[in-house]
Order: sequence, then structure tokens, then C-alpha cells
Amino acid sequence: MEMTLRWYGTGFDTVTLQQIRQIPGVTGVITTLYDTQPGEVWSQDRIHALKAEVEAAGLNLSGIESVNVHDAIKVGAPERDQFIANYIETLENLGKEDIHLVCYNFMPVFDWTRTELARKRPDGSTVLAYTQAAVDALDPEKMFDSIAGDMNGTVMPGWEPERMARVKELFALYKDIDDEKLFQNLVYFLEKIMPVCNKYDIKMAIHPDDPAWSVFGLPRIIINKTNILRLMKAVDDVHNGVTFCSGSYGTSLANDLPDMIRSLKGRIHFAHVRNLKFNAPDDFEEAAHLSSDGTFDMYEIMRALYETGFEGPIRPDHGRMIWGEVAMPGYGLYDRALGATYLNGLWEAIDKSHKRPL
Repeated sequence: MEMTLRWYGTGFDTVTLQQIRQIPGVTGVITTLYDTQPGEVWSQDRIHALKAEVEAAGLNLSGIESVNVHDAIKVGAPERDQFIANYIETLENLGKEDIHLVCYNFMPVFDWTRTELARKRPDGSTVLAYTQAAVDALDPEKMFDSIAGDMNGTVMPGWEPERMARVKELFALYKDIDDEKLFQNLVYFLEKIMPVCNKYDIKMAIHPDDPAWSVFGLPRIIINKTNILRLMKAVDDVHNGVTFCSGSYGTSLANDLPDMIRSLKGRIHFAHVRNLKFNAPDDFEEAAHLSSDGTFDMYEIMRALYETGFEGPIRPDHGRMIWGEVAMPGYGLYDRALGATYLNGLWEAIDKSHKRPL
């Protein structure tokens, strides 16, 4: 596996490539052209410049998160084929630049949902958190307003102000889309892009929905073992794969995370590994990566990845805000650096235990 960190690019991220380069064991970044819009073609020149900037800092460009999918594709609108053609052109340009991993999601309206971006924990750190009661009390059109003040002056993925200004329009767009229609539209999209993925060996790694249940009545399909295995079977191509995010699948306590990993052997192309602490099944907060700080057994998650032969990038996911850092919530330097080091330590221990003579 390769330990990486997500990086939003110069001008968007408070963390620099030079800082990432100094985290022990981190050799790559997962990045994006953050100022592009869903449906826009990424030019090869811009991709080349991004890759050159990363490599000049002594790091690998290990994958893209995300090439966002246009809503017309998700709802199956008449113009979806044009947006799929644009997506294919972007994949062509990524392939020409020797980039072979794309993380993406197929979530309607909100890429992810949290009701707090700075819940204070007993140690004084702050974390992202979710409470279903808070969602139930909210008008979805006011969702952005409820968290905008805690973004620390950053623009968070999926919550761009221009997108949030269209929330009412977006809800109307999805009013006739149920889980099955969304699933079939996802299959249609994947079948169209598989030829270019095969040509350039680009692994598409779908990110699970977060949280793993319907919010504001919107469909949610990438939420559990049954659904993700159905998708793997529907488009049975190794380039149709998974971003295994323990924090997103883990929002449902019904999901057995190590078992899910083992069931997806060979189809997990990317992993987000993080911990959650539950106060109730529908009230959780993001913890430090350490097993004892949350609900998940991080050793067993990493062991399942190791024992299934996972070789792709891993990144520590959302971190706490600690030591006075002011950054995009979940994406500061300090706690994610601690997380990367901890996960590397687990991997080393698992590797050595498997290789030790009996």
C-alpha cells in the first residue's frame, strides 16, 4: 500500500506539499483540480501542470479525488450522454498523464452531510459530527447556512456556495429519482466509461454515501455490503471498483467493516481509514484514528486490507482540529499526520507478524 494525504491544491488548501512531504511514511497525495465544475473537461495541460507541481515537491500524484459527476448523469437527463462524453475526455487526459485512479461519488445534492463542523470534545479538540435530530429539525434549503460559519474561511467539497444556492432546484431535479433509478443511472454511466478505463488502466473507485441512509428523503445506494456487491456484479470489470471509506460505511453500525473489505477482495482500489465515536446509532462524531478513541477496531480494518492483498493508496481521512490549527474542518495538517503515522505503524506490525517465522 501507499500512504497518502488528500491535498486540495495551491490556493485552496491550508496545508502545503512541503509539509506533507515531511510526514513520515507519506509518499503521495490524492488531489484534484478544485476549481473545475462537474461536467467540465479537464485539459491535459492543466493535469500535467498539477502533476509536475506535486512531483517537484518530491511526492507522487497517486490519484484524483474527485472528478465530479454531473447531476444530469445521476438523474438520467436527456443531455447525460454529452456530459458522459466530457467525462470520458477527462479520463483520456488523465490516462495520457499516467494517472490511474479516480475516486468519485454518486450522491444526490449533498456529497456528505454533517450537522456540526466543530463539535468540541473533552480534550478541547473539535470535530465534524452528525445528529439525526438536528437534520430532522432543519429545512434542507437552510442546511448550508447552519454550518457555513464553521468552515474557517474555506470552501468545502460538495458544499460550494454556488451549488448550495441551487439547493431548491437540485431537490426538484431529484424528486422522481428513487434508489433503483439512481442505481441504474450509475450502471449506465459505468458501462459507458469502462472502455476508456480499460484502455488507460484507470481504476474508478466509488466512494460510499455519507451517512449510510437517506437524508431529507434523497436516495442513497452505496451504503452497505449488499448494494456495493450488486454494483460490482452489474459492471463486472476490475476497473469498476471501490473507495473503501471506513468512516462512511461505518456510519451504519450494521456494517461489519472487516467483513466488507474481505468480500470486496480485488475491487478495493483506494481506502479512507478513519474512526467514529457513537453516542447513539444516529449521533456520531469523528474521533482520532486510534482504536481506543472511537468505536472501530482499526487494527482489524487494516488487517483485512493487508490480508486481501490491498496494494493501493490509503489516506487518513478527516482529522480533528488540534493545537490551535485553523484549516478546512477535517483537513488540517496535525491530526491527519498523526493518523498517517498510526496507520503506517499498524501496517508495519501486521506485515511483520505475517512474515515472522513460526
